[in-house]
Amino acid sequence: MNLFHFFRREVGLTYRPCMFISYNPNVHSPLKLHQIRVKSSLPQNFNSYETLRQLYNPRVPEYFNFAKDVLDEWETKEKHLQHRENSGQPAFWWVNDGGDEIRWSFEELGFHSRRLANVLTGECQLHRGDRVLLILPRIPEWWLVNIACLRTGTVLIPGTAQLTARDILHRLQTSQAKCVVTDESLAPLLDSVASECSSLQAKLLVSDRKREGWLRLGDLLRSASAEHVCVDTRSSEAMTIFFTSGTTGSPKMTQHSHCSYGIGLTVNGRYWLDLTHRDVMWNTSDTGWAKSAWSSVFAPWIQGACVFVHHMPRFDTARVLQTLSRYPITAFCTAPTAYRMLVQEDLSRYTFPSLQHCLCAGEPINPEVMGKWKEATGLDIYEGYGQTETVLIAGTFKGMKIKPGSFGKPSPAYDVQVIDDEGNVVPQGTEGNLAIRVKPHKPFCLFTEYTGDAQRTAECFRGDFYLTGDRGIQDEDGYLWFVGRSDDVILSAGYRIGPFEVENALIEHGAVAESAVVSSPDPIRGEVVKAFVVLSSEYKTRSHDELRVELQAHVKRVTAPYKYPRKIEFVEQLPKTVSGKIRRVELRNKEWGRG
Repeated sequence: MNLFHFFRREVGLTYRPCMFISYNPNVHSPLKLHQIRVKSSLPQNFNSYETLRQLYNPRVPEYFNFAKDVLDEWETKEKHLQHRENSGQPAFWWVNDGGDEIRWSFEELGFHSRRLANVLTGECQLHRGDRVLLILPRIPEWWLVNIACLRTGTVLIPGTAQLTARDILHRLQTSQAKCVVTDESLAPLLDSVASECSSLQAKLLVSDRKREGWLRLGDLLRSASAEHVCVDTRSSEAMTIFFTSGTTGSPKMTQHSHCSYGIGLTVNGRYWLDLTHRDVMWNTSDTGWAKSAWSSVFAPWIQGACVFVHHMPRFDTARVLQTLSRYPITAFCTAPTAYRMLVQEDLSRYTFPSLQHCLCAGEPINPEVMGKWKEATGLDIYEGYGQTETVLIAGTFKGMKIKPGSFGKPSPAYDVQVIDDEGNVVPQGTEGNLAIRVKPHKPFCLFTEYTGDAQRTAECFRGDFYLTGDRGIQDEDGYLWFVGRSDDVILSAGYRIGPFEVENALIEHGAVAESAVVSSPDPIRGEVVKAFVVLSSEYKTRSHDELRVELQAHVKRVTAPYKYPRKIEFVEQLPKTVSGKIRRVELRNKEWGRG
Protein backbone atom coordinates (compact mmCIF):
# COMPACT_ATOMS: atom_id res chain seq x y z
CA MET A 1 0.00 0.00 0.00
CA ASN A 2 1.50 3.36 -0.97
CA LEU A 3 1.63 6.35 1.34
CA PHE A 4 -1.23 8.11 -0.40
CA HIS A 5 -3.69 5.32 0.40
CA PHE A 6 -2.19 4.81 3.86
CA PHE A 7 -2.95 8.42 4.77
CA ARG A 8 -6.48 8.18 3.46
CA ARG A 9 -7.35 4.95 5.24
CA GLU A 10 -5.24 5.04 8.41
CA VAL A 11 -4.83 8.70 9.29
CA GLY A 12 -8.21 9.89 8.14
CA LEU A 13 -7.11 12.85 6.09
CA THR A 14 -10.26 12.58 4.00
CA TYR A 15 -11.98 14.43 6.83
CA ARG A 16 -9.82 17.48 6.15
CA PRO A 17 -9.79 19.67 3.02
CA CYS A 18 -6.43 18.26 1.87
CA MET A 19 -5.64 18.15 -1.83
CA PHE A 20 -4.25 15.00 -3.43
CA ILE A 21 -3.13 15.51 -7.01
CA SER A 22 -1.51 12.97 -9.31
CA TYR A 23 0.81 13.80 -12.18
CA ASN A 24 2.22 11.86 -15.07
CA PRO A 25 6.00 11.48 -14.56
CA ASN A 26 6.46 11.05 -18.31
CA VAL A 27 5.05 14.45 -19.20
CA HIS A 28 7.82 16.97 -19.76
CA SER A 29 5.83 20.20 -19.73
CA PRO A 30 5.35 22.00 -16.38
CA LEU A 31 2.02 21.23 -14.69
CA LYS A 32 0.00 24.31 -13.78
CA LEU A 33 -1.25 22.94 -10.48
CA HIS A 34 -2.00 26.38 -9.11
CA GLN A 35 -1.10 29.94 -9.85
CA ILE A 36 1.83 31.36 -7.93
CA ARG A 37 3.36 34.77 -8.15
CA VAL A 38 7.06 34.31 -8.98
CA LYS A 39 9.22 36.96 -7.42
CA SER A 40 11.95 38.73 -9.34
CA SER A 41 15.56 37.70 -9.08
CA LEU A 42 16.35 40.87 -7.15
CA PRO A 43 16.70 40.65 -3.37
CA GLN A 44 13.37 40.97 -1.59
CA ASN A 45 14.42 41.21 2.04
CA PHE A 46 17.45 43.52 1.84
CA ASN A 47 19.19 45.86 -0.58
CA SER A 48 22.83 44.94 -0.06
CA TYR A 49 25.18 43.03 2.24
CA GLU A 50 25.64 46.17 4.32
CA THR A 51 21.90 46.67 4.79
CA LEU A 52 21.25 43.07 5.80
CA ARG A 53 23.82 43.42 8.57
CA GLN A 54 22.00 46.53 9.74
CA LEU A 55 18.57 44.93 9.47
CA TYR A 56 19.43 41.78 11.40
CA ASN A 57 18.51 42.53 15.00
CA PRO A 58 16.65 39.56 16.48
CA ARG A 59 15.08 39.75 19.91
CA VAL A 60 14.95 36.69 22.12
CA PRO A 61 12.02 36.62 24.56
CA GLU A 62 12.11 34.64 27.77
CA TYR A 63 9.59 32.15 26.38
CA PHE A 64 9.50 30.96 22.79
CA ASN A 65 8.02 27.99 20.97
CA PHE A 66 8.25 27.75 17.19
CA ALA A 67 4.96 25.87 16.83
CA LYS A 68 2.96 28.44 18.76
CA ASP A 69 4.87 31.63 17.97
CA VAL A 70 5.57 31.00 14.28
CA LEU A 71 3.48 28.20 12.76
CA ASP A 72 0.26 29.10 14.56
CA GLU A 73 0.81 32.75 13.68
CA TRP A 74 1.18 31.85 10.01
CA GLU A 75 -2.03 29.83 10.32
CA THR A 76 -3.79 33.06 11.25
CA LYS A 77 -2.01 35.14 8.59
CA GLU A 78 -2.66 32.49 5.96
CA LYS A 79 -6.39 33.12 5.96
CA HIS A 80 -5.83 36.82 5.36
CA LEU A 81 -3.23 36.19 2.63
CA GLN A 82 -5.41 33.69 0.80
CA HIS A 83 -8.35 36.07 0.92
CA ARG A 84 -6.21 38.95 -0.33
CA GLU A 85 -4.18 37.13 -2.99
CA ASN A 86 -6.14 33.93 -3.69
CA SER A 87 -2.81 32.19 -4.30
CA GLY A 88 -3.69 28.75 -2.94
CA GLN A 89 -0.11 28.49 -1.70
CA PRO A 90 0.40 25.44 0.55
CA ALA A 91 2.70 25.41 3.55
CA PHE A 92 3.82 21.85 2.83
CA TRP A 93 3.90 20.15 -0.57
CA TRP A 94 4.93 16.48 -0.81
CA VAL A 95 5.28 14.32 -3.93
CA ASN A 96 6.72 10.89 -4.60
CA ASP A 97 7.89 8.89 -7.61
CA GLY A 98 4.55 7.12 -7.77
CA GLY A 99 2.72 10.29 -8.78
CA ASP A 100 1.03 10.97 -5.42
CA GLU A 101 0.85 14.40 -3.82
CA ILE A 102 -0.10 15.86 -0.47
CA ARG A 103 -0.53 19.60 0.02
CA TRP A 104 -1.18 21.00 3.47
CA SER A 105 -1.94 24.52 4.57
CA PHE A 106 -0.63 25.87 7.87
CA GLU A 107 -4.08 25.12 9.26
CA GLU A 108 -3.79 21.47 8.23
CA LEU A 109 -0.27 21.22 9.62
CA GLY A 110 -1.66 22.50 12.90
CA PHE A 111 -4.57 20.07 12.86
CA HIS A 112 -2.48 16.93 12.27
CA SER A 113 0.44 17.94 14.50
CA ARG A 114 -1.89 18.65 17.43
CA ARG A 115 -3.34 15.16 17.09
CA LEU A 116 0.18 13.73 17.06
CA ALA A 117 1.10 15.85 20.08
CA ASN A 118 -1.76 14.18 21.97
CA VAL A 119 -0.43 10.77 20.91
CA LEU A 120 3.01 11.61 22.36
CA THR A 121 1.64 12.76 25.70
CA GLY A 122 -1.14 10.17 25.79
CA GLU A 123 -0.39 6.65 24.58
CA CYS A 124 3.38 7.24 24.59
CA GLN A 125 3.26 8.84 28.06
CA LEU A 126 5.94 11.40 27.26
CA HIS A 127 6.57 14.48 29.34
CA ARG A 128 8.27 17.77 28.66
CA GLY A 129 12.01 17.24 28.32
CA ASP A 130 11.75 13.55 27.34
CA ARG A 131 13.70 12.59 24.23
CA VAL A 132 12.31 11.16 20.99
CA LEU A 133 14.47 9.39 18.40
CA LEU A 134 13.01 9.96 14.93
CA ILE A 135 14.26 7.86 12.00
CA LEU A 136 12.13 8.29 8.91
CA PRO A 137 12.75 9.05 5.24
CA ARG A 138 11.21 12.09 3.52
CA ILE A 139 7.57 11.28 4.29
CA PRO A 140 4.99 13.67 5.78
CA GLU A 141 5.05 12.04 9.22
CA TRP A 142 8.64 13.26 9.67
CA TRP A 143 7.42 16.86 9.57
CA LEU A 144 4.45 16.14 11.81
CA VAL A 145 6.67 14.54 14.48
CA ASN A 146 8.96 17.59 14.33
CA ILE A 147 6.06 19.93 15.04
CA ALA A 148 4.44 17.63 17.62
CA CYS A 149 7.69 17.53 19.62
CA LEU A 150 7.74 21.32 19.62
CA ARG A 151 4.16 21.45 20.88
CA THR A 152 4.85 19.01 23.73
CA GLY A 153 8.29 20.29 24.73
CA THR A 154 9.84 16.88 24.03
CA VAL A 155 13.39 16.88 22.66
CA LEU A 156 13.70 15.64 19.09
CA ILE A 157 16.68 13.51 17.99
CA PRO A 158 16.64 13.05 14.20
CA GLY A 159 18.56 10.15 12.68
CA THR A 160 19.26 9.09 9.12
CA ALA A 161 17.67 5.93 7.71
CA GLN A 162 21.21 4.76 6.88
CA LEU A 163 21.99 4.03 10.54
CA THR A 164 23.07 0.52 11.48
CA ALA A 165 21.86 -1.42 14.54
CA ARG A 166 25.07 -0.45 16.30
CA ASP A 167 24.48 3.23 15.48
CA ILE A 168 20.92 3.06 16.78
CA LEU A 169 21.99 1.32 19.98
CA HIS A 170 24.61 4.00 20.64
CA ARG A 171 22.06 6.78 20.11
CA LEU A 172 19.41 5.20 22.30
CA GLN A 173 21.76 4.39 25.16
CA THR A 174 23.61 7.71 25.05
CA SER A 175 20.52 9.89 24.73
CA GLN A 176 18.27 7.80 27.03
CA ALA A 177 15.45 8.38 24.56
CA LYS A 178 12.04 7.25 25.80
CA CYS A 179 10.34 6.98 22.44
CA VAL A 180 11.35 6.00 18.92
CA VAL A 181 9.46 6.67 15.69
CA THR A 182 10.36 4.75 12.52
CA ASP A 183 8.96 2.66 9.66
CA GLU A 184 8.96 -1.00 8.64
CA SER A 185 12.42 -0.92 7.10
CA LEU A 186 14.15 -0.01 10.36
CA ALA A 187 11.82 -1.58 12.92
CA PRO A 188 13.76 -4.91 12.89
CA LEU A 189 16.99 -3.06 13.72
CA LEU A 190 15.25 -1.30 16.60
CA ASP A 191 13.90 -4.57 17.90
CA SER A 192 17.36 -6.14 17.78
CA VAL A 193 18.73 -3.58 20.26
CA ALA A 194 15.65 -2.44 22.21
CA SER A 195 16.21 -4.92 25.06
CA GLU A 196 19.52 -3.17 25.83
CA CYS A 197 17.82 0.25 26.17
CA SER A 198 16.15 0.48 29.57
CA SER A 199 14.84 4.01 29.02
CA LEU A 200 12.81 3.12 25.91
CA GLN A 201 9.11 2.98 26.77
CA ALA A 202 7.26 3.56 23.47
CA LYS A 203 7.81 2.53 19.85
CA LEU A 204 5.74 4.23 17.15
CA LEU A 205 5.52 2.54 13.76
CA VAL A 206 4.64 4.30 10.50
CA SER A 207 3.11 1.41 8.58
CA ASP A 208 -0.19 -0.10 7.47
CA ARG A 209 0.93 -3.41 8.99
CA LYS A 210 0.92 -4.44 12.62
CA ARG A 211 4.13 -5.37 14.42
CA GLU A 212 4.36 -6.92 17.87
CA GLY A 213 5.45 -4.47 20.55
CA TRP A 214 4.80 -1.40 18.37
CA LEU A 215 2.05 1.21 18.37
CA ARG A 216 0.75 1.97 14.90
CA LEU A 217 0.83 5.71 14.35
CA GLY A 218 -2.09 5.63 11.92
CA ASP A 219 -4.40 3.97 14.44
CA LEU A 220 -3.51 6.47 17.14
CA LEU A 221 -3.80 9.54 14.93
CA ARG A 222 -7.20 8.51 13.65
CA SER A 223 -8.68 8.49 17.15
CA ALA A 224 -6.67 11.36 18.67
CA SER A 225 -8.18 14.72 19.52
CA ALA A 226 -7.10 17.77 17.53
CA GLU A 227 -7.43 19.96 20.62
CA HIS A 228 -4.04 20.60 22.19
CA VAL A 229 -2.50 23.46 24.14
CA CYS A 230 1.13 24.10 23.20
CA VAL A 231 3.51 24.11 26.16
CA ASP A 232 5.24 27.34 27.14
CA THR A 233 8.90 26.55 26.59
CA ARG A 234 11.69 28.82 27.67
CA SER A 235 13.86 30.12 24.84
CA SER A 236 16.92 28.49 26.39
CA GLU A 237 15.21 25.13 26.92
CA ALA A 238 16.52 22.08 25.01
CA MET A 239 14.65 21.59 21.73
CA THR A 240 16.69 19.17 19.63
CA ILE A 241 19.83 17.03 19.70
CA PHE A 242 21.81 16.03 16.64
CA PHE A 243 24.40 13.28 16.70
CA THR A 244 27.12 14.86 14.59
CA SER A 245 28.78 12.63 12.02
CA GLY A 246 32.37 13.55 12.78
CA THR A 247 35.27 12.00 10.89
CA THR A 248 36.97 11.12 14.17
CA GLY A 249 35.70 9.87 17.52
CA SER A 250 32.19 8.82 18.49
CA PRO A 251 29.28 11.06 17.45
CA LYS A 252 28.63 14.00 19.75
CA MET A 253 25.18 15.02 21.00
CA THR A 254 24.89 18.59 19.74
CA GLN A 255 22.10 20.29 21.67
CA HIS A 256 20.12 23.28 20.43
CA SER A 257 17.57 25.37 22.28
CA HIS A 258 14.16 26.60 21.16
CA CYS A 259 15.64 29.97 20.25
CA SER A 260 18.98 28.92 18.71
CA TYR A 261 17.25 27.31 15.72
CA GLY A 262 13.67 28.60 16.08
CA ILE A 263 14.78 32.25 16.02
CA GLY A 264 18.41 31.92 14.93
CA LEU A 265 17.57 30.44 11.53
CA THR A 266 15.84 33.69 10.61
CA VAL A 267 19.20 34.69 9.17
CA ASN A 268 19.04 31.70 6.84
CA GLY A 269 15.44 32.08 5.74
CA ARG A 270 15.21 35.83 5.36
CA TYR A 271 18.67 36.66 4.06
CA TRP A 272 20.56 33.67 2.62
CA LEU A 273 17.56 31.80 1.18
CA ASP A 274 15.86 35.19 0.67
CA LEU A 275 12.39 33.68 1.03
CA THR A 276 8.95 35.27 1.22
CA HIS A 277 5.53 33.68 1.73
CA ARG A 278 5.20 33.42 -2.07
CA ASP A 279 8.17 31.05 -2.42
CA VAL A 280 8.36 27.29 -2.85
CA MET A 281 11.55 25.98 -1.27
CA TRP A 282 13.05 22.59 -2.17
CA ASN A 283 15.91 21.32 -0.04
CA THR A 284 17.17 17.79 -0.75
CA SER A 285 18.95 17.09 2.56
CA ASP A 286 18.57 13.78 4.35
CA THR A 287 16.10 14.00 7.23
CA GLY A 288 18.77 12.88 9.68
CA TRP A 289 20.93 15.98 9.33
CA ALA A 290 20.81 19.51 10.66
CA LYS A 291 20.58 20.94 7.13
CA SER A 292 17.10 19.44 6.91
CA ALA A 293 16.10 21.35 10.05
CA TRP A 294 17.72 24.44 8.55
CA SER A 295 16.09 24.48 5.13
CA SER A 296 13.15 22.06 5.33
CA VAL A 297 11.61 23.24 8.60
CA PHE A 298 12.67 26.41 10.37
CA ALA A 299 14.13 28.77 7.75
CA PRO A 300 11.32 28.49 5.18
CA TRP A 301 8.46 28.44 7.69
CA ILE A 302 9.88 31.45 9.54
CA GLN A 303 9.20 33.27 6.26
CA GLY A 304 5.87 31.57 5.60
CA ALA A 305 7.26 29.87 2.49
CA CYS A 306 6.14 26.50 1.16
CA VAL A 307 8.34 23.50 2.03
CA PHE A 308 8.52 21.27 -1.04
CA VAL A 309 9.54 17.61 -0.68
CA HIS A 310 10.16 14.95 -3.32
CA HIS A 311 10.45 11.54 -1.72
CA MET A 312 12.94 9.63 -3.88
CA PRO A 313 14.42 6.27 -2.82
CA ARG A 314 17.76 7.55 -4.12
CA PHE A 315 19.09 10.73 -5.71
CA ASP A 316 18.15 10.56 -9.38
CA THR A 317 19.51 13.41 -11.49
CA ALA A 318 16.90 13.08 -14.23
CA ARG A 319 14.08 13.01 -11.69
CA VAL A 320 15.48 16.07 -9.92
CA LEU A 321 15.68 18.03 -13.15
CA GLN A 322 12.16 16.96 -14.16
CA THR A 323 10.84 18.09 -10.77
CA LEU A 324 12.51 21.49 -11.09
CA SER A 325 10.91 21.80 -14.52
CA ARG A 326 7.37 20.78 -13.57
CA TYR A 327 6.74 22.43 -10.24
CA PRO A 328 6.82 26.14 -9.33
CA ILE A 329 9.95 25.76 -7.21
CA THR A 330 11.56 29.16 -6.74
CA ALA A 331 14.44 28.24 -4.39
CA PHE A 332 16.54 25.08 -4.63
CA CYS A 333 19.25 23.93 -2.22
CA THR A 334 21.31 20.78 -2.54
CA ALA A 335 24.81 19.51 -1.81
CA PRO A 336 27.82 20.28 -4.04
CA THR A 337 28.07 16.57 -4.79
CA ALA A 338 24.55 16.70 -6.21
CA TYR A 339 25.39 19.69 -8.41
CA ARG A 340 28.43 17.79 -9.69
CA MET A 341 26.08 15.01 -10.75
CA LEU A 342 23.48 17.37 -12.22
CA VAL A 343 25.92 19.21 -14.50
CA GLN A 344 26.90 15.90 -16.08
CA GLU A 345 23.35 15.67 -17.49
CA ASP A 346 22.24 17.35 -20.72
CA LEU A 347 20.71 20.41 -19.06
CA SER A 348 19.62 21.83 -22.42
CA ARG A 349 16.72 19.32 -22.36
CA TYR A 350 15.12 21.11 -19.40
CA THR A 351 13.71 24.52 -18.58
CA PHE A 352 13.13 25.86 -15.09
CA PRO A 353 10.45 28.53 -15.49
CA SER A 354 9.99 29.33 -11.79
CA LEU A 355 13.49 28.77 -10.41
CA GLN A 356 15.09 31.97 -9.12
CA HIS A 357 17.60 31.08 -6.42
CA CYS A 358 20.05 28.15 -6.26
CA LEU A 359 22.07 27.39 -3.15
CA CYS A 360 24.45 24.80 -1.74
CA ALA A 361 25.96 23.87 1.61
CA GLY A 362 27.58 20.98 3.41
CA GLU A 363 31.03 21.13 1.79
CA PRO A 364 32.83 23.54 -0.55
CA ILE A 365 31.66 23.63 -4.15
CA ASN A 366 34.12 23.67 -7.02
CA PRO A 367 34.16 26.80 -9.22
CA GLU A 368 34.10 24.53 -12.27
CA VAL A 369 30.72 23.13 -11.23
CA MET A 370 29.36 26.61 -10.50
CA GLY A 371 30.42 27.73 -13.95
CA LYS A 372 28.78 24.80 -15.73
CA TRP A 373 25.50 25.31 -13.85
CA LYS A 374 25.48 29.05 -14.62
CA GLU A 375 26.24 28.44 -18.30
CA ALA A 376 23.41 25.91 -18.62
CA THR A 377 20.73 27.59 -16.50
CA GLY A 378 21.69 31.25 -16.27
CA LEU A 379 21.54 30.94 -12.47
CA ASP A 380 24.32 31.41 -9.95
CA ILE A 381 24.86 29.01 -7.06
CA TYR A 382 25.02 30.81 -3.72
CA GLU A 383 27.18 28.96 -1.23
CA GLY A 384 26.52 28.82 2.49
CA TYR A 385 28.80 27.72 5.29
CA GLY A 386 27.65 26.49 8.66
CA GLN A 387 27.70 23.56 11.04
CA THR A 388 25.33 21.47 13.11
CA GLU A 389 26.48 23.61 16.03
CA THR A 390 25.52 26.89 14.35
CA VAL A 391 23.17 28.63 11.99
CA LEU A 392 24.64 30.25 8.86
CA ILE A 393 28.23 31.27 9.62
CA ALA A 394 28.96 32.82 6.23
CA GLY A 395 27.48 32.87 2.78
CA THR A 396 27.07 34.53 -0.56
CA PHE A 397 23.92 36.61 -0.52
CA LYS A 398 21.88 37.86 -3.45
CA GLY A 399 23.22 41.15 -4.75
CA MET A 400 26.77 40.27 -3.69
CA LYS A 401 29.57 39.66 -6.15
CA ILE A 402 30.30 35.94 -6.23
CA LYS A 403 33.94 34.97 -5.99
CA PRO A 404 34.18 31.34 -7.16
CA GLY A 405 36.00 29.31 -4.52
CA SER A 406 34.92 31.60 -1.66
CA PHE A 407 31.87 30.83 0.47
CA GLY A 408 31.15 34.51 0.90
CA LYS A 409 31.10 36.95 3.78
CA PRO A 410 30.29 36.49 7.46
CA SER A 411 26.65 36.06 8.40
CA PRO A 412 25.17 38.95 10.43
CA ALA A 413 24.40 36.37 13.13
CA TYR A 414 28.06 36.14 14.13
CA ASP A 415 31.32 38.02 14.48
CA VAL A 416 33.44 35.68 12.35
CA GLN A 417 37.22 36.00 12.52
CA VAL A 418 40.31 34.12 11.40
CA ILE A 419 42.56 33.50 14.42
CA ASP A 420 45.89 31.86 15.21
CA ASP A 421 46.39 28.97 17.61
CA GLU A 422 46.66 31.39 20.55
CA GLY A 423 43.31 33.01 19.81
CA ASN A 424 44.60 36.20 18.17
CA VAL A 425 42.99 37.63 15.05
CA VAL A 426 45.38 37.32 12.10
CA PRO A 427 45.81 39.88 9.27
CA GLN A 428 43.73 39.57 6.11
CA GLY A 429 45.26 37.14 3.66
CA THR A 430 46.76 35.02 6.46
CA GLU A 431 45.60 31.46 6.99
CA GLY A 432 44.20 30.59 10.39
CA ASN A 433 41.35 29.00 12.32
CA LEU A 434 37.82 30.03 11.35
CA ALA A 435 36.19 31.14 14.59
CA ILE A 436 33.15 32.88 16.08
CA ARG A 437 33.50 35.45 18.84
CA VAL A 438 31.67 34.36 22.01
CA LYS A 439 32.91 36.96 24.50
CA PRO A 440 31.71 39.13 26.08
CA HIS A 441 28.40 37.68 24.82
CA LYS A 442 27.83 34.18 23.46
CA PRO A 443 25.53 34.31 20.41
CA PHE A 444 22.11 32.85 21.23
CA CYS A 445 22.16 30.96 17.91
CA LEU A 446 25.14 28.82 18.87
CA PHE A 447 24.59 25.30 20.21
CA THR A 448 24.14 24.92 23.95
CA GLU A 449 26.61 22.11 24.55
CA TYR A 450 27.71 18.63 23.62
CA THR A 451 25.29 16.98 25.99
CA GLY A 452 27.00 14.88 28.63
CA ASP A 453 30.48 15.76 27.38
CA ALA A 454 31.86 18.81 29.13
CA GLN A 455 35.41 18.12 27.95
CA ARG A 456 34.59 18.09 24.25
CA THR A 457 32.42 21.16 24.72
CA ALA A 458 35.30 23.04 26.36
CA GLU A 459 37.72 22.00 23.61
CA CYS A 460 35.64 23.98 21.10
CA PHE A 461 36.50 27.28 22.76
CA ARG A 462 39.77 29.18 22.81
CA GLY A 463 40.05 32.59 24.43
CA ASP A 464 37.20 34.74 23.17
CA PHE A 465 36.24 32.38 20.36
CA TYR A 466 34.38 29.23 19.37
CA LEU A 467 36.53 27.18 16.99
CA THR A 468 34.75 25.72 13.98
CA GLY A 469 37.56 23.20 13.40
CA ASP A 470 38.08 24.59 9.89
CA ARG A 471 41.02 26.52 8.46
CA GLY A 472 40.46 29.52 6.23
CA ILE A 473 41.56 32.90 4.94
CA GLN A 474 39.77 36.25 4.79
CA ASP A 475 40.72 38.43 1.83
CA GLU A 476 40.91 42.21 1.59
CA ASP A 477 37.23 42.42 0.58
CA GLY A 478 36.05 40.44 3.61
CA TYR A 479 35.37 37.23 1.69
CA LEU A 480 36.21 33.95 3.43
CA TRP A 481 38.04 31.10 1.73
CA PHE A 482 38.05 27.51 2.92
CA VAL A 483 41.44 25.79 3.28
CA GLY A 484 40.44 22.53 4.98
CA ARG A 485 39.61 20.90 8.27
CA SER A 486 42.21 21.70 10.90
CA ASP A 487 43.41 18.10 10.95
CA ASP A 488 43.38 17.82 7.12
CA VAL A 489 45.97 20.51 6.32
CA ILE A 490 49.11 19.05 4.73
CA LEU A 491 52.57 20.28 5.69
CA SER A 492 55.04 19.45 2.94
CA ALA A 493 58.59 20.77 2.86
CA GLY A 494 57.50 23.82 4.82
CA TYR A 495 54.42 24.50 2.70
CA ARG A 496 50.89 24.38 4.11
CA ILE A 497 48.52 22.84 1.57
CA GLY A 498 44.76 22.59 1.95
CA PRO A 499 43.25 19.47 0.38
CA PHE A 500 40.29 21.35 -1.07
CA GLU A 501 42.41 23.55 -3.33
CA VAL A 502 44.07 20.47 -4.83
CA GLU A 503 40.71 18.70 -5.20
CA ASN A 504 39.42 21.88 -6.83
CA ALA A 505 42.15 21.70 -9.44
CA LEU A 506 41.65 17.99 -10.06
CA ILE A 507 37.89 18.24 -10.62
CA GLU A 508 38.47 20.63 -13.51
CA HIS A 509 40.00 17.75 -15.48
CA GLY A 510 37.52 15.64 -17.41
CA ALA A 511 39.01 12.41 -16.10
CA VAL A 512 38.12 13.14 -12.49
CA ALA A 513 34.63 12.32 -11.24
CA GLU A 514 35.60 12.72 -7.58
CA SER A 515 38.75 13.01 -5.52
CA ALA A 516 40.07 13.16 -1.97
CA VAL A 517 43.44 14.57 -1.02
CA VAL A 518 45.40 13.68 2.12
CA SER A 519 48.95 13.69 3.43
CA SER A 520 51.26 10.75 2.78
CA PRO A 521 54.60 10.05 4.49
CA ASP A 522 57.77 10.98 2.59
CA PRO A 523 61.37 10.43 3.80
CA ILE A 524 62.59 13.79 2.44
CA ARG A 525 59.64 16.19 2.69
CA GLY A 526 58.11 14.66 5.80
CA GLU A 527 54.77 14.38 4.03
CA VAL A 528 53.50 14.94 0.50
CA VAL A 529 50.18 15.40 -1.21
CA LYS A 530 48.39 12.22 -2.24
CA ALA A 531 45.19 12.15 -4.29
CA PHE A 532 42.68 9.33 -4.36
CA VAL A 533 40.83 9.68 -7.66
CA VAL A 534 37.57 8.18 -8.91
CA LEU A 535 37.68 8.28 -12.72
CA SER A 536 34.78 9.38 -14.90
CA SER A 537 33.35 6.63 -17.08
CA GLU A 538 34.99 7.71 -20.34
CA TYR A 539 38.49 7.57 -18.80
CA LYS A 540 38.25 4.24 -16.99
CA THR A 541 40.03 2.34 -19.77
CA ARG A 542 42.92 4.79 -20.09
CA SER A 543 46.41 3.90 -18.87
CA HIS A 544 46.74 4.83 -15.20
CA ASP A 545 50.39 5.72 -15.64
CA GLU A 546 49.59 8.16 -18.42
CA LEU A 547 46.68 9.65 -16.52
CA ARG A 548 48.80 10.08 -13.41
CA VAL A 549 51.31 12.20 -15.29
CA GLU A 550 48.55 14.12 -17.07
CA LEU A 551 46.73 14.96 -13.84
CA GLN A 552 49.93 16.06 -12.10
CA ALA A 553 50.73 18.37 -15.00
CA HIS A 554 47.18 19.71 -14.95
CA VAL A 555 47.32 20.61 -11.24
CA LYS A 556 50.65 22.36 -11.76
CA ARG A 557 49.07 24.50 -14.47
CA VAL A 558 45.95 25.59 -12.58
CA THR A 559 47.40 26.12 -9.11
CA ALA A 560 50.75 26.65 -7.40
CA PRO A 561 53.13 23.91 -8.61
CA TYR A 562 54.16 22.89 -5.09
CA LYS A 563 50.58 21.75 -4.44
CA TYR A 564 50.47 19.06 -7.08
CA PRO A 565 49.85 15.48 -5.87
CA ARG A 566 53.13 13.59 -5.96
CA LYS A 567 51.14 10.41 -5.42
CA ILE A 568 47.89 9.46 -7.15
CA GLU A 569 45.89 6.31 -6.50
CA PHE A 570 42.88 5.42 -8.64
CA VAL A 571 39.95 3.95 -6.70
CA GLU A 572 36.40 2.85 -7.46
CA GLN A 573 34.88 4.87 -4.61
CA LEU A 574 35.80 7.08 -1.66
CA PRO A 575 34.97 6.34 1.99
CA LYS A 576 32.23 8.63 3.26
CA THR A 577 30.23 9.30 6.38
CA VAL A 578 26.53 8.46 6.33
CA SER A 579 25.90 12.15 5.59
CA GLY A 580 27.98 11.89 2.42
CA LYS A 581 31.11 13.72 3.57
CA ILE A 582 34.43 12.24 2.53
CA ARG A 583 36.24 10.50 5.38
CA ARG A 584 39.72 11.81 4.68
CA VAL A 585 40.76 10.61 8.12
CA GLU A 586 40.28 7.02 6.95
CA LEU A 587 42.45 7.58 3.89
CA ARG A 588 45.05 9.45 5.92
CA ASN A 589 45.23 6.69 8.53
CA LYS A 590 45.70 4.16 5.76
CA GLU A 591 48.63 6.14 4.41
CA TRP A 592 50.28 6.49 7.80
CA GLY A 593 49.62 2.91 8.90
CA ARG A 594 47.30 3.85 11.73
CA GLY A 595 44.60 1.48 12.88
